[in-house]
Amino acid sequence: MIKADKKNDKKSQEEDLKVEKSVNQKEESIEDKLRASEEKLLRTLAEMENQRRRFEKERNEAFEFGGFNFAKETLSLLDNIDRAVSSFKNDDSLKKNKDLDKIIDGIEVVKKDLISIFKKNNVEPIECLNKKFNPNFHQAMLEIDDNSKEPGTVVQEIQKGYMMKDRLLRPSLVGVTKKRDEKTEEMPQNHEKTQKTDEKK
Repeated sequence: MIKADKKNDKKSQEEDLKVEKSVNQKEESIEDKLRASEEKLLRTLAEMENQRRRFEKERNEAFEFGGFNFAKETLSLLDNIDRAVSSFKNDDSLKKNKDLDKIIDGIEVVKKDLISIFKKNNVEPIECLNKKFNPNFHQAMLEIDDNSKEPGTVVQEIQKGYMMKDRLLRPSLVGVTKKRDEKTEEMPQNHEKTQKTDEKK
């Protein structure tokens, strides 16, 4: 009987241990699930925050630069106004017309209004003359021999460039200085000397 009791005690202890283990496993799995759920939740919250920031940035950019393409297209109006004024001034038949100055004044008023609208919308011209060439704002159209200025200095503005806040709307088309090559200047003189020596022979 005592042996049977001992066996029963052992069995009950083993069963108790099994029950404890299964409870611990269940508790661990619940904790793991909770931890995994918490991580998922944090990840989802982080993604939502990133999306919110991205949306906020896009909304601000749309508000600030929504008229970017419109402004870019409208710059051609300014170019055409300048071309019209210069063609009127250079036309010999129109120079004799008494009303030419009035016409040009009227066009200049329209140009001033257009420039003021641009300024209100943060569209500003790029100042480039006598400044160092910068490929971010300037587009070189030609090189000009000039030893009086440092090479790479903008000395001619072919078409005015514009910025919209901190964005490039249109680069300035410019002429840039380069050093006059002294060797090419000396070449004709040397060529003449060689010709004279050949003739003597």
